[in-house]
Amino acid sequence: MCISISQVSRFRTNLFVGSSCCERVHGWFKNNSTPKLLDIRSSSVNSKSRWVRRNVSTTTQGSRSNTKSSVLGGAVPVTRIVDAESTAKIQQQQPFGNLQQRLAENKDLSNLLTVIVSDLETTGLHRVKERIIEIAAQDLAGGENSTFQSLINPGVPILNASIHGIRNDMVCRPEVPRMEEMIPIFLRYVQSRQKPGGYVMIVAHNGKTFDFQFLINEFNRCSYEIPHNWLFFDSLPLARESMKSVDATVKPKASLSALGDYYNLTRDGDAHRALSDVLLLSQVFQRLTIDLKLSLSDLVLRSYTTSDLIAAMAKNKKA
Repeated sequence: MCISISQVSRFRTNLFVGSSCCERVHGWFKNNSTPKLLDIRSSSVNSKSRWVRRNVSTTTQGSRSNTKSSVLGGAVPVTRIVDAESTAKIQQQQPFGNLQQRLAENKDLSNLLTVIVSDLETTGLHRVKERIIEIAAQDLAGGENSTFQSLINPGVPILNASIHGIRNDMVCRPEVPRMEEMIPIFLRYVQSRQKPGGYVMIVAHNGKTFDFQFLINEFNRCSYEIPHNWLFFDSLPLARESMKSVDATVKPKASLSALGDYYNLTRDGDAHRALSDVLLLSQVFQRLTIDLKLSLSDLVLRSYTTSDLIAAMAKNKKA
């Protein structure tokens, strides 16, 4: 069994932070350079860098129960590492009615929506019984504190290390937080990236059937509510739609690695590590929006609310 953490105030988390000019995707791709991570330890995504751990305050609480154009900013090169301390506070969120339609029609959408690419690694495939062991995220707008990554102590043995390379000894350390300790930190990160009075779109590849279900179940298990101003976007259907239009004898697959190969993108780190997958998906997602000529409004209309996902989960459970 993994070692539990006695005090939340003692643990630390890994936060990778990048900066970039907020160019549109076309301008960024023209001058694209592969993101590089700085400074790393043995459990990092590649052998060229070393993780730096910094103290993080965990006092901020989340909500806890008791015009068509390519509009996304350029993928964010990770050039700096700073601590996760943020002065932003989690504000109480109120439910929104008909959110996607109302938001998509807003003429000031680009100044309201934050797009964050995310990825999870888990102890297995069962959305309820298994646990998250790594989380990473990247705000496509770039700037300081734009990239987040941390291992998570699942409290159960990891039996699938051959898939992602995350071993029990890597998460069973005093400085690695449990999920109930990570959630307020992740909420703080997202809040720090959110625009004033704005909304957040969390993007994940195969997110609807995997990542988002894990997040919802883990938030529920830890007695936290997902903020009402979050939307969720699954990039897998987008990839399948784009690959159908490819003029080739053998159609490219829609997996993240296959898409990276198709677009001739360089992966920074190993596949099935959260940060490496996030860095790749940040680039792939923007390529897909360009190929399909999708605007930010189009993406919002294809997104899901938490209630949409919960309804789909309940439907699949009955089937």
